[in-house]
Amino acid sequence: MMGKLISVIVTAYNIESYISRCLESLLLQSCGNMEIIIVDDGSSDATGKICDEYAEKNKHIRVIHQPENLGVAQARNTGTAAAAGDYIGFVDGDDWVEPAMYEEMLRACEETGSEIAVCSYRQRLNGGEERKKPQDAFTGQRYVLTGREALEIYICDNRPWHIYHSVWSKLFRRDVTEGLSFPTGRESEDIMYTTRALLKIRRCVFVDRPYYNYLVNRETSIMNHKLQERRFRDEIPFWKEQVECLRKAGYEELSEKAAYHFYRTMLFYYVDFRERKMKEAGRALAELLKGEKEEIRRIYEKSFVAFGDKVRMRAMLLWPGGYYLLVKGYERVVIPLRTGGK
Repeated sequence: MMGKLISVIVTAYNIESYISRCLESLLLQSCGNMEIIIVDDGSSDATGKICDEYAEKNKHIRVIHQPENLGVAQARNTGTAAAAGDYIGFVDGDDWVEPAMYEEMLRACEETGSEIAVCSYRQRLNGGEERKKPQDAFTGQRYVLTGREALEIYICDNRPWHIYHSVWSKLFRRDVTEGLSFPTGRESEDIMYTTRALLKIRRCVFVDRPYYNYLVNRETSIMNHKLQERRFRDEIPFWKEQVECLRKAGYEELSEKAAYHFYRTMLFYYVDFRERKMKEAGRALAELLKGEKEEIRRIYEKSFVAFGDKVRMRAMLLWPGGYYLLVKGYERVVIPLRTGGK
């Protein structure tokens, strides 16, 4: 097992303050047979220089310099094309990983015959401290899933497992990545990559240990800019593509569940836009939902749709502003009563 080569593709763009921490964490990996391919995506700061210095000192590191900033998707495609590994992993250059991550994920794949391993992660603030979520409770267990089960968990966010769309939480057997690519020039590019990868496999293993550390509040992070553009130009079209992709693959019910969770997410987005005082974005989202009213009603008649979600969607379609007031009233009155005012 340990003879298998893992290629870890690190994408880096203007992260001179973070890239060393990332690379040091990879050099501390307990699995010995690993290559680290850094794709410097046209950085204008010292990122590329730092990467070259690491490569000069360590034979396992290779740096590819893209002459201009082409985006994370193209950087990952470039890295994948250059990789020689039996397994492929992805790391964002401002994040870092725990020492046992790739050894344990490789072991999980090899011992269970899985084509993909998925691990849990921790959200980290800029100083490295953890931002805990209420649902964080890692079991340390390993769960083997069929490809169909993994798809259902991914689409429906089923607990106790959680399969995120982010590729950095996964290790892919090389043959799974063949024929797949990240859509260039787009953000949220992981959504369809993960969907298509899970459609290709027979087995997936979930390792409920937080091996990945995800930085959530870097001020210059792409995730904190152009929120409206990212959601309307990238996320929404990708989720719609996911619904159609599942339908074409013969997963009719799962396609409908994906549509349900898409519309459910849109309700959260509407409230988020309103709270951020993004009135134009809120109106655009309300119009999108009204334009798909008939399809929403068809989906929301299904037995898997929760009653509360039916009520919320009905209120949203009837009066978006009233729906927002309903949500805020629920947060102010009902939730404190349920939690004893805590």
